[in-house]
Amino acid sequence: MHERHEEITSALPRDLDSLPRLRGFRLRGLEMTRLETFVDATFAFAITTLVIAGERAPDNIDALLAAFENVPAFGASIAVLAIFWRGHWLWSRRFGLEDSASIAISWAMIFTMLIYVYPLKLVFGSMFYALSNRQIGQPLLIHSYLQARQLFAAFALGFTAIAVQILLLNLRAWHLRDPLRLDAREKILTRSEVTGWAVPASVGVISLVLALTLPSPRITWSGWIYGSIWMLLPINRWQQRRALRQLPPASPSSQAVATRA
Repeated sequence: MHERHEEITSALPRDLDSLPRLRGFRLRGLEMTRLETFVDATFAFAITTLVIAGERAPDNIDALLAAFENVPAFGASIAVLAIFWRGHWLWSRRFGLEDSASIAISWAMIFTMLIYVYPLKLVFGSMFYALSNRQIGQPLLIHSYLQARQLFAAFALGFTAIAVQILLLNLRAWHLRDPLRLDAREKILTRSEVTGWAVPASVGVISLVLALTLPSPRITWSGWIYGSIWMLLPINRWQQRRALRQLPPASPSSQAVATRA
């Protein structure tokens, strides 16, 4: 066995079935690592850049009401960040990895997140501004279709990069499935996580291509394409449930552990 693999295996408890479970997955990473702490701090910092009021707190009623117009865009941006955060959190809890490859991927995600937050806020602000007939959100001052292409391309690059990075983290865990001693159910859930993150990564690539190639009046289609994610992910979940149903019944002792967790 590879030396690093031996280190991963030796760090696991002898009785993995004694670990708490989340949907049948034994949680090898209950203790927060320094890596996870730093990633969490990055998400917190990214959220602080999405302040409702902009550069300063409102000091009069008009400024306060204007600030509330950005609430929907703020909420949508937080929701996107929360999805990415949960992806990293779930990976951390399931596997507890802190090897060199996982550290490198997580640092790349930190770098991407701190840049992506800016086009994220601009795109959602302008989207709600257009959908509400200029009642909420904020106008986006674009002087040419080239600038619009650049904005949607920047959004797609950031979105795709973070989705790919979380995909790679789960792919790393899949590569280490033997030293992590994944059982049959955990292997199915790990494969499903890899294919699940491939969906937003693929949609992000398509959005990028559309942003760079669509005729100028149709550039916004590269933004609306993200709605297809919510139609594609249920397919992945259906395949996961189908694979889990084909597993043999769990032993009584395993069921008891899962029930206690």
